[in-house]
Amino acid sequence: MSDEETATLSPAPAAPAAPSEHPGAPGRAPSWTRWLVPLALVLAAVNLRPAITSLGSLMKEVTGGLHMSGGIAGVLTSVPAFCFAVFGIMAPRLARRFGPGAVVFAGMTAITAGLLLRPFAGGTVTFLAASALALMGIAVSNVLMPVIVKRYFPDRVGSMTGLYSMALAAGTSLAAVTTVPVTDALGGSWRQGLGVWALLAVVAVAAWIPLTRDRSGHMDPAPGVQDETAPAPRITRSGTAWALACFFGLQATGAYITMGWMPTIFRDAGVSAGTAGLLLSLTMVMGVPLGFVIPWLVNRLRSQGPIVIALGTCGLAGYAGLYFAPASGAWAWALLLGISNCAFPLALTMISKRSRSHAGVVRLSAFAQCVGYLLSIPGPLLVGVLHDRTGGWDLPIALMAGLMVPQLVVGVLAGRDRTIEDEAGARR
Repeated sequence: MSDEETATLSPAPAAPAAPSEHPGAPGRAPSWTRWLVPLALVLAAVNLRPAITSLGSLMKEVTGGLHMSGGIAGVLTSVPAFCFAVFGIMAPRLARRFGPGAVVFAGMTAITAGLLLRPFAGGTVTFLAASALALMGIAVSNVLMPVIVKRYFPDRVGSMTGLYSMALAAGTSLAAVTTVPVTDALGGSWRQGLGVWALLAVVAVAAWIPLTRDRSGHMDPAPGVQDETAPAPRITRSGTAWALACFFGLQATGAYITMGWMPTIFRDAGVSAGTAGLLLSLTMVMGVPLGFVIPWLVNRLRSQGPIVIALGTCGLAGYAGLYFAPASGAWAWALLLGISNCAFPLALTMISKRSRSHAGVVRLSAFAQCVGYLLSIPGPLLVGVLHDRTGGWDLPIALMAGLMVPQLVVGVLAGRDRTIEDEAGARR
């Protein structure tokens, strides 16, 4: 039992209820959820990035087929961050009303529908609308993943976040490495190459159906336990929350620039389309082992600053290589950028560590991700515009490297050993 649960137990002399009598208690769940929730988490995580990385692998074909300019293509790479910010902020309220399991189920359904509709788009607007539908589902699921981990596994936040991060990285890299070969096998149509990922999303929808009715993951309080959603931490008064939101936004900027533009950078340097997809998959697959190792390290370090610095240094080295020798050292730069992109599981784990309560995690997750994704919107768009105006990649890559410096600063601040409750207090 976690410290915050012990602190909120009623001092009344009545005998405590057995865990099975109140499945709504935080951290308590029916035994069958102990194997179903990890499976559902993995399947959800696997589906949270293929809609984006599959598009990155076929960006040249999609922009050519839909007659997009570089600026419009930049808008397309900024759509994920915009949708995550706009729709992610709805997740806490929806979770409280319907339960997080039901909301993630709806998110998986939206992902499936968007991926099914996208291949039938006849123009840029309809393509963006279908993509936005899928990204809306990704947005609410993004916010609720740390919440579900904290709710079902309060004593295993690090390991379960690691499992989720590894699955997310596996899905990301799988889409990056197989989209081009699958497209070729299906006749070379980018529409079929993108649409095939809806099949994977259908599996996740099925896994979340039983959890839509599970009250153990619902946001309502259990009898004998105070409602943790009532004392709402004042997020905007917390410097740590702002630092974490900025760190999340800057790492998301780098990640979506990488997923959206890195294959094109390599292809323009003379690398084949298939190899460029492999390079992107290498970048993404680094999150599989490190997605587990980093949360494990977070739980064993009082401050996460050293991890932030190590990842940022790898990012600066990768961008330098991409600037000076994009083709000759392509595999090394992809590896270094893959290590740097593991700031994502670091940020997720810090969200769980920077609050002592479930209510705090819900609000901090929504705040950090929504504000962070808003901050990340201009990055991919600006890269597309700069490339369109200059005809090369020197200035965009310099921009990417420059953004790594403030990421290091705010990451160190976010990694300090403190919680939002310490800084902001709570309304009682």
